[in-house]
Parts: sequence; structure tokens; C-alpha cells
Amino acid sequence: MMFRLLFALLALAVVAAPAHAQTYPSKPIRLIVPFPPGGGTDFVSRLVATELAKSTGWTVVVDNKAGASGMIGLAEGAKAQNEGYDIVMGQADNMIIAAGTMKNPPLNPLNDLTPVIQVASSPSLIMTRTESSFRTLADVIAAAKANPTAVNYGSAGHGTFPQLAVELLAQTGNFKIIEVPYKGAAPAITDLLGGHVQLAALSVASGMPHIKGGKVRGIAVTSPNRSPALPDVPTIAESGFPGFDATGWLGILVPNGTPPAVIARLNAEIAKVMQKPEVQAQLIAQGVEARTSTPEAFGAMMARETAKWHKIMRDAGIRPE
Repeated sequence: MMFRLLFALLALAVVAAPAHAQTYPSKPIRLIVPFPPGGGTDFVSRLVATELAKSTGWTVVVDNKAGASGMIGLAEGAKAQNEGYDIVMGQADNMIIAAGTMKNPPLNPLNDLTPVIQVASSPSLIMTRTESSFRTLADVIAAAKANPTAVNYGSAGHGTFPQLAVELLAQTGNFKIIEVPYKGAAPAITDLLGGHVQLAALSVASGMPHIKGGKVRGIAVTSPNRSPALPDVPTIAESGFPGFDATGWLGILVPNGTPPAVIARLNAEIAKVMQKPEVQAQLIAQGVEARTSTPEAFGAMMARETAKWHKIMRDAGIRPE
């Protein structure tokens, strides 16, 4: 009798595992966005949520949990139930940079969350006013080398990804450039247009309207290949720094312990969304490129990027505070 009961329980366990994946999801999925509504991460997240719901019939609810440079939302995701009904959008700024600038971060993103899929990538843009004497990256570097205090640029804040991209460029090119940090991209753009800073290093989305309006010239993008959103702007790699890559990214993660079958289902369905031409077009209009990956490839990329950028931050004298 005992053996029959044991075999029955084992058989039930074997059947239950695939059944969980087949019935998933049986209730709404919450997509945690660690930044306020209206920004780039929020736009990508809402597009993914809307299109995922459209293609699957699932209910996907966006939940903005901003604070601590995006770490509050990540921590919320890490401590959520690990059944696949709480997913979180991570990106380079909160997964790598914020974690490296805090003495006591609320989590270790690499260890405390499980990767599902990369959904997008986005380069930074170095730009200047159209009337500036800087026409190429070579012009900027020549002026900076001639006088270490001669060239400045506005950033959306010290320790943001575009600022670190410029830091990597300065380290690689052995020159000095003065950062003028602002509280966000909008004031940095305002001062660039007003002539108060010579350059700005911000997201592609921040510069695109002004480039198209004829007020700003793109000097270089930081991705290995030109951005489809700004095909006329050269890369840093083709401007004298072969192999240069400082590309931001976004991706979906889940709490540790989420069933592998659920992760596989999420990966497959989100990948379908990111391959839709209309989704790709909407992202390019915001200076972002759609991406897909396996969970393993996304995890390996995050580990490489964390090691790379934490070293750059240490070399730049950026320490946890």
C-alpha cells in the first residue's frame, strides 16, 4: 500500500511539472518598471506589455516602482513570488551602474535575479550645436588634447551610462574632457542649445528631435554599428577607435527560483513580440533597437558588462557612496 501511494505521488509530480507550464499564466502578470512613467525605460516596458498582451491574450500590468536609481524596483522584483507572475525590466543603469555606486545596495542584481531575455539596446549620442566648430570626433579630441580644460560636455548626471561612455572614450584616447552634470537630459539639452556647454552626451532619443530640427549635430554614437535612428551619425568605432562599444541595454528578469518552464515560455513569447516589424519600428523612432536572446546569453552578457563597467568606474574614481 505504501509503495502504491509513493508511486502515485511520483507520477503526480511528473505530470504536474509540465501542466504548470501549460496552464501558465492563469492570472495577470505584473511587469515592474524601476523608473517613473514617461521615460525611455517606461516606454519600452509599456510597448512590450501591450504587444505581449495583444499576441498572447495574457493580462500584463505595468507597475512603476521608481527610486534609488532604479534599485527599488529591482529589489521589489527580487523579493516577489517566484511563480512567473512578477517580472521586472532591468537595464544597464540600474543593473550595473547604480549597483556599483552604492555602499549598501538593496540587492546584488547579478545574483538576486534570473535573466529571461534581452529586449532592446540603445547607444549613447555625443552631440553639439550645428554652429559649433566641432564637426567630427577628431575635432573634439584634438581640442581636448591641446588644452585639457578647453572642452566640456553636459550629462544627465554623474554616473549615468552616457557619461561613463565618454569616460571610457577619454581613457581609451588619453585625453581630458570636463563633465558638466545636470539633473536629467532636458536641462543638459537646454544648456547645449543655449551655448552654455559645448557638447552633450545623452540618449539618442534626447538628441534626435534637435538633430532633425537642424539645431544639433550628431558627433558620434557609442554602439559598434550605426543607429538605424540616426544612420548619418558615425560610430566612435569608425572614428578612430576600432572595437569601441558602450551600448546600453534593457531586458526582462524574474525572481530566483522561477520554474525553468515558465522562463522558457516567457522567453519564447517575448521574443515573438520583439521580432514584430511594427514593434521594431516604434523602438527605432525612440532611438532604441529591438533585441532577443536566450536566458543564458543574456546572463553571460550582463556578467561581462558588469565586470567591464565596474572597472571603468573604478579607473574613473567613481566609488560607492
